[in-house]
Amino acid sequence: MTLSPFAGKPAPAELLVDIPRLVTAYYTGQPDAAISTQRVAFGTSGHRGSSFDLSFNEWHVLAISQAICLYREAQGIDGPLFVGIDTHALSTPAGASALEVLAANGVTVMIAEGDEYTPTPAISHAILCYNRGRTSGLADGIVITPSHNPPQSGGYKYNPTNGGPADTHITKWIEAKANELLGNKLAGVKRISFEQALKASTTHRHDYLNTYVADLINVIDFDAIRDAKLRLGVDPLGGAGVRYWSAIAEHYKLDLEVVNKQVDPTFRFMTVDWDGQIRMDPSSSHAMQGLIGLKERFDVAFACDPDHDRHGIVTPSGGLLAPNSYLAVSIDYLFQNRPQWRADAAVGKTVVSSGLIDRVAKRLGRRLYEVPVGFKWFADGLFDGSLGFGGEESAGASFLRKDGGVWSTDKDGLIPALLAAEMTARTGRDPSQAYRALTDELGEPFSVRVDAKANPQQKALLSKLSPDQVTSTQLAGEAIQSILSHAPGNDQAIGGLKVMTENGWFAARPSGTEDIYKIYAESFVSDEHLKQLVAEAQTLVDSAISAK
Repeated sequence: MTLSPFAGKPAPAELLVDIPRLVTAYYTGQPDAAISTQRVAFGTSGHRGSSFDLSFNEWHVLAISQAICLYREAQGIDGPLFVGIDTHALSTPAGASALEVLAANGVTVMIAEGDEYTPTPAISHAILCYNRGRTSGLADGIVITPSHNPPQSGGYKYNPTNGGPADTHITKWIEAKANELLGNKLAGVKRISFEQALKASTTHRHDYLNTYVADLINVIDFDAIRDAKLRLGVDPLGGAGVRYWSAIAEHYKLDLEVVNKQVDPTFRFMTVDWDGQIRMDPSSSHAMQGLIGLKERFDVAFACDPDHDRHGIVTPSGGLLAPNSYLAVSIDYLFQNRPQWRADAAVGKTVVSSGLIDRVAKRLGRRLYEVPVGFKWFADGLFDGSLGFGGEESAGASFLRKDGGVWSTDKDGLIPALLAAEMTARTGRDPSQAYRALTDELGEPFSVRVDAKANPQQKALLSKLSPDQVTSTQLAGEAIQSILSHAPGNDQAIGGLKVMTENGWFAARPSGTEDIYKIYAESFVSDEHLKQLVAEAQTLVDSAISAK
């Protein structure tokens, strides 16, 4: 990984996106469905792209919106559709385009009061609250966001009636129908003007902010935080939760300072990420330099990305805590401090999350539910309470209400952030101190992610590798204990391989967007052992995907 000279520094003017050009391109660019890069493509978190390269334009949004209307009709989903947007420049025009189609199709739409930006978890929460106790007329939702991606990005996510990210069979259906509409130059797309859509009898306003904030008392112990008189800091990173934090502070009488209340679609207030891009990633120390620099002012501080489905935790004792580290700490704390959760509630993690989580779950006597990358795999377990916690290595997590009921089935960046304050208040040590205590007991992991070149054919081979194609019996001086091509939790393909020894592991997966594969690796021995593990992993994978 080569660091940009701008990494960790304030964004210079030359990196700022020309917002008028970006929005103009949204309306004027017409994608060609015959070109793969210009088609609708749902990844693990919806369709993403930029109007500059014809991968996220008005035509995409119109086609996806009509496809969702057709999907709802086919599935008999006739309850309200909760819709939210984040603060990216393309989200507001995309939200308008979507409403024009939804209203024309007679869909009951719930948009935010006062055109408030709406975090992803507030949409999931609204869907679940509406559907509670219902068996018909169920609600679903749309979030228009590219998550933490750069300012020129746009994104579109669909959440079905379980409130979580849509499963692959749903997104494939919507994707195929949307591309069919694109190929027919939008013939079949119903649409009315935005003014008509706003005035439609099916368009309603919903108070996402206050509904969500008032219900947080059922997830977080605010009495403990308030009684401990903690000094808290939060940087919304210019995201959709910017007004939520002040409302939380006021509602629960917390000493919480919002250090940055700016909403600016250029995100000029950010420090630049490792690769020279402006990226609102709360798990990146380069992007988080602003809040890290204020760490001494607060007992604990936190940040979220633009749609507030990811979290970053900053402490005076340790700075920015790595996502995997905080997941382990959160799991250790929650399962010891939520007595009303089911005794069999499991710990959910992805195959590339830390092995420290495995050790924490074992010590707690809890079942480990290990799944492929993608938060959608946790939705059903969080919904029925069989999962107490679901977390992934990219700083996305959610967990149950205090009574063991479902809170959200999508990633929620706000509640892990607030949990950092709760655990600091109740234990007298911040999450960094808790992590050090945990590793003193269970071992300290050394981890890394590296990228290696791979052409499309090699990527295809890697995604289809089977364990018996790996002939090695040793990895970095230890016997290989298991080789996985499917996740042990739900037996779903991981799209690559995971190889495990007693004190280390690696997982290799092809990138969905670049001609590379990614190696995730972790050692419980040393940094030197980690380097050896990565080197042997690359050799092992390269050998397995080489042309026969």
